[in-house]
Amino acid sequence: MIRFRASARRPLSVRPLCARGLLAALGLAVLLPACSVLPRPEPVDTYLLPSAAAPATGRGETQAWSLRIAQPAAGGHLASARIVVLPEPSRVSVYKGASWSDPAPVLLRDRLFEAFRTDGRVTALSSDERRLHADFELDSDLRAFQSEYRDGEPEIVIRLDARLVRPLGRRIVASRHFELRRRVAGTAVPEVVRAFGAAADALSVELVEWVIEEAQAARP
Repeated sequence: MIRFRASARRPLSVRPLCARGLLAALGLAVLLPACSVLPRPEPVDTYLLPSAAAPATGRGETQAWSLRIAQPAAGGHLASARIVVLPEPSRVSVYKGASWSDPAPVLLRDRLFEAFRTDGRVTALSSDERRLHADFELDSDLRAFQSEYRDGEPEIVIRLDARLVRPLGRRIVASRHFELRRRVAGTAVPEVVRAFGAAADALSVELVEWVIEEAQAARP
């Protein structure tokens, strides 16, 4: 008996082609929407810390000692360049679309340096950027540099723990806690920035007087 063997017909290999096509189609489906929904960078207005302090050069006797002003230590939200606001006592936020020209500790150090220079009684001034030798160093911790809402109205708050230090031996000569508050004329960012400047000016005046008094008393 003659037996005939049925020849098995192999199916065309189409799975790899279909898989590759499916992956390509999915890739295009993912890429095309992604190109259209990429977030645009938020426009940011950069603000300098304003000053309205009047020149006071020549208001007293020139001091024979030198002073180095160190950048205040700060952590967390106070170490950035964003303008901080506390809409509630336990909630920290920032003003949208607004930023300082430098981090808050740098702004305050530069404002204090300018206040001493304008005062004119301490002529031998330097900052921690140069690390020059000095008889005294103004060291500090920045505890607050923010806008806080009270009864629905913003108020600027600056808190600074200051220390007058002898660099040789790192001995603390005097220390004091400073706190300045200034009401804001409105809620717009430019008005808030102006109030920051007024509070920083007032803090600088108090701190200059305190440093000169304590350094004079500590001189041999």
